[in-house]
Amino acid sequence: MIILDCDEVIKKLKSMENPSAVQPMAKYGINPKNNLGITVTNIIKFSKTIGKDHQLAQELWSTEIRDARLLACLIDDPKLVTEKQLESWVMDFNSWDLCDHCCGHLFDKTEFAYNKVQEWSSKDEEFVKRAGFALLAFLVLHDKKKNDEEFLKYLPMIKREAVDERNYVKKAVNWALRHIGKRSQFLNKKAIKVAEEIKKMDSKAARWIAADALRELTSEKVQDRLRKKNQKLSAGKNR
Repeated sequence: MIILDCDEVIKKLKSMENPSAVQPMAKYGINPKNNLGITVTNIIKFSKTIGKDHQLAQELWSTEIRDARLLACLIDDPKLVTEKQLESWVMDFNSWDLCDHCCGHLFDKTEFAYNKVQEWSSKDEEFVKRAGFALLAFLVLHDKKKNDEEFLKYLPMIKREAVDERNYVKKAVNWALRHIGKRSQFLNKKAIKVAEEIKKMDSKAARWIAADALRELTSEKVQDRLRKKNQKLSAGKNR
């Protein structure tokens, strides 16, 4: 690991700057403001040379540079992250990539994660609400110790917010529903049932969320994977 201060890290990031990538990123909804155009892959590689550094992460976030903030999420120590920090950072989200990156690399590893799913999912701000559902999707994917039944309580929340027509919200709602439905056969059946209910709602967003989720959750690929997963779990219990 190398020890760098904030100025040195910013200097290194600027040496990796790729201005020609900024506009193509913008076409995919990534905010071009304060964007150095560095790929997430290269930022991840750089983060591994630094290691965990909570204070440096705070300083990098305060620069408002998109690439520095992506790096901050990777080097921050989730054990040192406070609830106040989460509330501050989530209000700074101005792009889906920063939102999802932060939720999947840092927020989901903090002790406040599940509480924030509940809180943020009902907020009005587009990227705050997206963060609630993106965080849920990552928790479903990463938290292997969580009992499947405990994810059932989030299905009514998904149904409630399925009528939000904003693009970045509806995609995150859909994402969370699909992840829940792909976790196990038990949750797959529950998620499909909710998707069928959402499909009947008088909302263009809801119909899109339901159709897209049902297409994947009922697919032979997903069904076959879940069957094999269930068989493997059953075999393990019978040993």
